[in-house]
Amino acid sequence: QVQLVESGGGLVQAGGSLRLSCAASVSIFSINHMGWYRQAPGKQRELVARITPGGFANYDDSVKGRFTISTDNAKNTVYLQMNSLKPEDTAVYYCSARSLGVPTVEYWGRGTQVTVSS
Repeated sequence: QVQLVESGGGLVQAGGSLRLSCAASVSIFSINHMGWYRQAPGKQRELVARITPGGFANYDDSVKGRFTISTDNAKNTVYLQMNSLKPEDTAVYYCSARSLGVPTVEYWGRGTQVTVSS
């Protein structure tokens, strides 16, 4: 069982920055990958970015060049640095962790609200 605790959401003006943090209850090296998803009202949850323990990252096209995902392996924590925020980035952001092995299990945090005002 993996527990994930997010922090760092809030209200920011367009063009501003926020950094989200997600602390895992287990070593990141025991996880296949960690990621950030978001869900806006009335929309499906979508992948924002994910990263492997080795540091390989991929991003949704809508955030490339603005968001950066990273890990602090010593703290079992994944970060999402969000710059040049836009009103369309407004959503609840969820941290996720996918287990190693078969069957795979996806663990989720409770989410943190990010609101970008125009």
